[in-house]
Amino acid sequence: MKIRIVSWAAAAALTVSAVVAAAAPASADPVPGSSTQFYAYCSVDLLGVPVACTQTDQAHSSHICQYLATPLGIGLDCIQRSA
Repeated sequence: MKIRIVSWAAAAALTVSAVVAAAAPASADPVPGSSTQFYAYCSVDLLGVPVACTQTDQAHSSHICQYLATPLGIGLDCIQRSA
């Protein structure tokens, strides 16, 4: 029972920290017309799924991303920018 409580507490802490991380830093450019999307550079693209993404400015971005709530916590949904 104690292990289950600890795992729920850890999941809650990760979710809270992910929500805090969702706040875009000053260097990230938000996508015009959207309050939830931001520009990101994803250095690795595995079978069409971007990984290792970092928020960045519009000029250096490769993807447009947004945070989504998933059953496993906060996830990142990205689409590749067209030139």
